[in-house]
Amino acid sequence: MKQHFIHSSYRERLIEHLFVGELLKHSWLERGCRLEVAKPEVDNSGYDLIAEENGFVRHLQLKASSREARTAKQNVHTALGGKPSGVVVWIQFDAETLELGPFLIFGGSPGEPLPDLSGFKVAKHTKGNAEGIKAERPAIRHIPKSHFVKYESAVEVYEALFGAP
Repeated sequence: MKQHFIHSSYRERLIEHLFVGELLKHSWLERGCRLEVAKPEVDNSGYDLIAEENGFVRHLQLKASSREARTAKQNVHTALGGKPSGVVVWIQFDAETLELGPFLIFGGSPGEPLPDLSGFKVAKHTKGNAEGIKAERPAIRHIPKSHFVKYESAVEVYEALFGAP
């Protein structure tokens, strides 16, 4: 769908809001309204949201792609590894209905740090410089899809992020 490319930043924000809404709904229905969600003013540490529940603070980097996309990896900022319990949440969605799921998670258990990123390939800029050379992006690593754990629902993601009630 052409709209996904023309309005990609709109879609990105929409997917984020839908995802946060699913987490908040689960917190409302099953977890005593204990989930707190905050958004950083600047995006220089590799995360999009901070979520806290059950004594765990999670710094979430959100990624999104349609279920039909052939995306085989995600770029992850190394600064996310410096946060207490960083995690990457790759949200897949239906391109026609924007229904969320499945979800792919790269990160440790609640309270655990992000797995070490040093062994992953350093990302390069997508565009070359004047000589056509694509410079490395030393703070960005390619994380293959095979390193993510699949969850079918936002409720399962909630439990993976914050543990059982």
